[in-house]
Amino acid sequence: GIFQEMDVMRGGGHARHQLADYVTTVVTPLLRENDPATDTGRALYEAGAEQLYLLGWMAYDDGQHSLAQRYLVQALRLAQEARCPELGAHVLAGLSDQATLTGNPQDALQLARPARAGLRDTRSEACLADLWALQARAEAALGDAKAAARSVAQSERHAANINVEDEPEWARFIDPAYLNGEYAHAFRDLGRADETAEFAARSADEAARQHRARRGSLAHATLARAALADHDLEAAAAEATTTVRLAVAVRSSRSVEAVEDLRTRLDAHKSSPPVADFFDLAEALLPAAS
Repeated sequence: GIFQEMDVMRGGGHARHQLADYVTTVVTPLLRENDPATDTGRALYEAGAEQLYLLGWMAYDDGQHSLAQRYLVQALRLAQEARCPELGAHVLAGLSDQATLTGNPQDALQLARPARAGLRDTRSEACLADLWALQARAEAALGDAKAAARSVAQSERHAANINVEDEPEWARFIDPAYLNGEYAHAFRDLGRADETAEFAARSADEAARQHRARRGSLAHATLARAALADHDLEAAAAEATTTVRLAVAVRSSRSVEAVEDLRTRLDAHKSSPPVADFFDLAEALLPAAS
């Protein structure tokens, strides 16, 4: 729980090496000494799967995609040995998310759908909401607007039924800040600026309430792109400036990449004073790689 809080509040690069050391020195020896066929062993394997998933997610957020995939695959194996379908589905969700981000949305779909099927005999509204949201992201990346909109609606339906008390601790951040951010990204990829702005604003508001800078930076970057699509340079520059201020507060390659993306998209508008101010701030706080 402590490491998860560090990841969410400070970014995947903040405590990844400390968690890796913990897994190596504490978790791995326990797994070697216990049999998942026993009650104690099963509980340890489930806990180990949680740790490895989080380590994979931190590596993913830190831009270490090959390493992230290795950790996530190990986490999936442990979740299967622990006979924990919810955690297994959560790991597959992480792999699906990574596949979309790295330009493989078809693979993302092939991960999200069976993960959802694996929850047939159990119930986790949070996991189902997440998997539908990630399916929407993949469908949007493939240009299937109708399918993506249906998947967003399915995700919203499950999200409305989430009871935090019934969900495992690792699912607590499958919440409005996260889910609305994913919906916004789906509609952004479809070029639908109104829906993008609506969901991104919801995500940004909730992220601000929780002081979640990484999620906030991603939401404001999405708002900047929606404003740019609406030809509102002043609003786009304001949202881009907020993105920079939030991105510098965390160690997240995704937040930095969001700033770089806005630099590219706004480069043609440097003559605008608000845009020029964004570039000045970005260069001061997050210098562009040479």
